[in-house]
Amino acid sequence: MNVRYFTDIDEISEIPENERVSLKEVTDRYSFRVNDYYLSLINWDDPDDPIRKIIIPETHELSAWGALDPSNEAVNYVVPGCQHKYPHTALILVNEDCGGYCRFCFRKRLFSDENAEVSSDVGPALDYIASQPQISNVLLTGGDPLILSSKKLEEIIRPLRKINHVQIIRIGTKMPAFNPTRIIDDPELPAVISRYSTRLKRIYFMTHFNHPREITDKAALALDILLKAGAIVTNQTPVLRGINHEPEILTELMEKLSYIGVPPYYFFQCRPTAGNKTYAVPITETYTNLEIAKSRASGLARRAKHVMSHATGKMEVVGVTDKYIYLKYHRARKRSDDSRMLVFKRNDKAYWLDDFQRDTELVHNHAVISSIPTY
Repeated sequence: MNVRYFTDIDEISEIPENERVSLKEVTDRYSFRVNDYYLSLINWDDPDDPIRKIIIPETHELSAWGALDPSNEAVNYVVPGCQHKYPHTALILVNEDCGGYCRFCFRKRLFSDENAEVSSDVGPALDYIASQPQISNVLLTGGDPLILSSKKLEEIIRPLRKINHVQIIRIGTKMPAFNPTRIIDDPELPAVISRYSTRLKRIYFMTHFNHPREITDKAALALDILLKAGAIVTNQTPVLRGINHEPEILTELMEKLSYIGVPPYYFFQCRPTAGNKTYAVPITETYTNLEIAKSRASGLARRAKHVMSHATGKMEVVGVTDKYIYLKYHRARKRSDDSRMLVFKRNDKAYWLDDFQRDTELVHNHAVISSIPTY
């Protein structure tokens, strides 16, 4: 099945012409891309349709809120196209294209003409990873790696598999949601997975289903192909206002994912990216809604963690009480912060760690910081 792509908002006839005119300024600043399969998931009679909110621009994106690089990824680059923030994990940004551009994307900066973070030559990244024996985990990201042909993807995976200390290869992709026929109609992709996802060294796919309505029969078939080829598949999504922040939607998403063998892995705190204000949910509200959803879902779904990918490291929100919020670093830029617990006075208006740290007196008076030794 051929999927037709659109990059001009004027091509979306379901949007009234006067709205398309007002959205031109948005698409001039932030790229727009979608296909007819994904558009078919939208209920155009509902102005608040969650799939529409994922992919169709809105004028609020022009508001002055957030940063283009909210997690300061710029400082993580060791060679062009390769980030190395944590000792055991490296990222290769293999391209700067996606099957569609989510309006809340935390890497929307990559889709601009000024982007210089992605390199078409992955050779320097592969050489760097080979020189770093502590790297056991490599994430292929971008952009979406499944925009690449399976032949091109194999040209990246094959040399990675020749590096003995690389145990896990992860592929971050939203293609099973955006365009499942990319997987269904390409027999070479499962063949590549079968060759390089071995009993001792698996390939993982980190899918990006944001809403349960994205889990269609075609999406489930695409995921089944990946699973039968020998891949491990898990899901991660930010928690987004108007899309999936309500407990009922989160529960449905958790359950549907666990039913099809793709258990949820991370629920991200929505990053304060430029233009993302209307998607943002305060940390305590996100935590509370996730806990309600987990209490209603199966044990498989309850393994998912509520995390924040901050410039200083990835931390889990582990608890909220009437007075305090408890965070724990899973990975940190500074080794001394690994496994460190942070306790702040509860602030229901905080969207990000910086909202606590901005008031130094509050932190000094109410933050309890302890460290667990790193071995």
